[in-house]
Amino acid sequence: MPVSYEVIREPVIVSFTETAAFTETYGFTGSQGKVFLEGQRILPKGRDSNTVLLFMHPASTLNLMPLPVALAAAGSHVLCCGSRFAKNDTALIMEKVVADLGAYIRYAREDLGYQNVVLCGWSGGGSLATLYQSQAENTTITDTPAGDPYDLTAMDLIPADALMFIAAHTGRARTLAEWIDPSVLDEFDPDARDPELDLYGGKIEPPFSSDFVRTYRAAQILRVRRITDKALEVLEDLKARGTKEVERPFLVHRTMADPRFLDPGLEPNDRQPNWCYMGAPETVNSGPVGLARFTTLRAWLSQWSADHSRADAEACIRNVTAPLLVIENTADDAVPVSHPACVFEAAQMKDKTFERIEGATHYYREQPEHQALVVNQITAWLAERNM
Repeated sequence: MPVSYEVIREPVIVSFTETAAFTETYGFTGSQGKVFLEGQRILPKGRDSNTVLLFMHPASTLNLMPLPVALAAAGSHVLCCGSRFAKNDTALIMEKVVADLGAYIRYAREDLGYQNVVLCGWSGGGSLATLYQSQAENTTITDTPAGDPYDLTAMDLIPADALMFIAAHTGRARTLAEWIDPSVLDEFDPDARDPELDLYGGKIEPPFSSDFVRTYRAAQILRVRRITDKALEVLEDLKARGTKEVERPFLVHRTMADPRFLDPGLEPNDRQPNWCYMGAPETVNSGPVGLARFTTLRAWLSQWSADHSRADAEACIRNVTAPLLVIENTADDAVPVSHPACVFEAAQMKDKTFERIEGATHYYREQPEHQALVVNQITAWLAERNM
């Protein structure tokens, strides 16, 4: 019978100096010349380790999620890291999140003394972990997609020793491009819609033909690019004015309308039809928590623009040499089947492994046996590599 350890939680505070032209987040994060980050170390009581599993999501905190806790209960040391944009991705700049992740890895190595750091890219953390590792192995980024200087080459990013891609999508920008509602005709009026493209309007129903899906996907990309073009236009206008107005927030209507939500025959797996990880798709499509609902010009380019965001796991993984573990949950209601598969296929390192958890949903909700399988696979994979 597997040993289960009592779990201990320790607060973690990491800070570093950074001077910015303006501050994206409310509070002291960056506004006083320093960035302050809050995380949590989750430990199995009485068990030492020279390896830490580091979880980070661009915009969420993961210390209360079941998987990190289950890994600690199984004997792993876990560090859950909050970015400067934790719980508010409105103005999130991916390049700055990379810097935040780098500060945690340095803290894990130099302050906590871990010999091995394993990046656990779960859900939206997968593309972040992949972007970070690709830059840590060969740093190239010196600015943001908006053209603002942000030099990662000067930050001496420390590579992780291994990378995990667990129930993860390829990136926020690509996911938005596959989920955004292309029926919207007027960005200021969500009721102005093309009925031929409105999944929830009652005129079109699954199963969807391949011709419809091609037309729909093309319309999704066009809408993303229209928003991008407008963001670039406004940003250039603000720069040309030469005033102290440098940024502007905006609203993006209806962003949760992937045909795969309604048609289980598209990229079939074991997921529940007419459902997504946030609930009923039609409700989420116009609700306040849909992807990219509230954003800024710079955040759109860095986080949501399929043509500008650098957090694309399929592209980044080609530049990673560290050992890779990819885990697909076959009933995932957030990550499409094609995403983990394409990342694994694109990976060039010699040591790469692909595993599937049959019947597992995205969050393993009410699935303790599925979560136990994930934990077992992760711990076995680490043990094989002496971590």
